[in-house]
Order: sequence, then structure tokens, then C-alpha cells
Amino acid sequence: MQLDKSKIKQSFASASHTYDSVAALQRRVANELLDFTSPLPSSVLLDLGCGTGFLTNELLGLAQSVIALDIALPMLHVTRSKLGDKARYLCADAEQLPLVEHSVEGIFSNLALQWCINLVAVFTDIKRVLKPGGKLVFSTFGPKTLEELKAAWANVDDYEHVNDFYSEQQLSSFLKQAGYTEITIETRIHLSSYDSVLALMRELKYIGAHNVIEGRNKNITSKSQMRSMIAAYEPHRSGDLVYATFEVIMISAS
Repeated sequence: MQLDKSKIKQSFASASHTYDSVAALQRRVANELLDFTSPLPSSVLLDLGCGTGFLTNELLGLAQSVIALDIALPMLHVTRSKLGDKARYLCADAEQLPLVEHSVEGIFSNLALQWCINLVAVFTDIKRVLKPGGKLVFSTFGPKTLEELKAAWANVDDYEHVNDFYSEQQLSSFLKQAGYTEITIETRIHLSSYDSVLALMRELKYIGAHNVIEGRNKNITSKSQMRSMIAAYEPHRSGDLVYATFEVIMISAS
């Protein structure tokens, strides 16, 4: 997948003040991630891609110290406005962790690592940062995510309007290449409802998760193209609502 890192940073920075209003799925998955792992109390935990700090706040009760890390500084500002001095804050790229080796006991990441370009390198660097016996616990979107929107756009043109995501098998392979041997994977499907297709697209924009693919169509989508896409989405309507699939893959690795 060819992701535009500068676009990712810009998108999430712009979404810092709208994120919480549309992040119900992200909060639900964060809670499921904690239930999935049953984490033990630790001295230092890292929330990798913390966003506006929901998971960070949950981790505070499990560790003496929690580091909230995000690529978008405005996201960290929002998190700090909520948590104050309870956590430590670090503005950095998950693909270039500015942490010394063996410095944290656990790394959690909720729906953030799908925005990394080289996951083998990311997982390898995370292993460097983890203390011996430490664990990486994360959730990410799977390839069925937004399959309805992708199919609807495919009826309009050949451009990539929806981001692609890695499968269970690919993620497991990346982890093994990075040296992880104990890997647990669970996949869940979340079906979200919206008043309209435009409401779905507005949510993706407000959360910062809209198209960040290199080589995407730079032209403004015409009204006729948008109408055609919305019409192609109609098979996924039930009554007054349209539905969108989000495939969530949860992984624990050490």
C-alpha cells in the first residue's frame, strides 16, 4: 500500500477537534482490545497513536507511567487538555520511535498502525523498545473495512477512493518476520449505520481517516460522480439507514 505520510499527519491534525464527536467505534474497539488482552499492571506503557487519549486514560490505571505518542501534535494537545500531567506526551512517527531499547513493558495501539507504510520495520522497532517479555497489543482495520463504499466507487471510476488494509495472514507474516513467536489474533466485524452515504463520508473526514493514498485522484469529484456513487450504494440501505462494514483485527504478540 502506498500511503502519503504527510497527508496522514495533516488529516489527523485537522481532525483533532472533531474526532471525539464521531469516534464511537474507536472507543468501543479500545474497550474490546483491553478485554482481549487482560493486561497486567506495568511500570511503563506506551499508547502508540493515542489520538485524543481515550485508550491512554484507560491505561493509566494499569501502569505507573503511560506515554501517549501521536504523529499529530494537535491530537496530543487535546489529550493533554484532558489528562494533564497524568501521562507523558511524545509527538513522533510510529515508524521512527524516539525511545531507547527495552524501555517499556507494553505497547498498545488502537486503530493506528494501519497508517504505517512498512509494518515489518515498525514491528521490529517496537520489539527493540519492549523490555524482554514485553507485549505488543494492537487493533487495526482488515480488508473488508468499507467494502460497500469501495464497491460503490468502483462503479464510478478506476481510482482508489478507499484505503486498503492488511489481512490476518499478512499481519501474522509481518510479525513473524520481525521476530515475534507468540501471536494471538482475533477478528470481529462491526456494522455501523448512517443516515446517508454523505454522513458516512463526513464521519471519515472528521476522524481523519479519509483517503491518504499516494497517486489518488487529485481532481475534484463532480456532482454527477457523487450521485452515481450514492446510487451504487443503495443495495446497502435498509429503511432510512445505510450500513458500512468495519473489520477489526486484534492482535497480541510477544
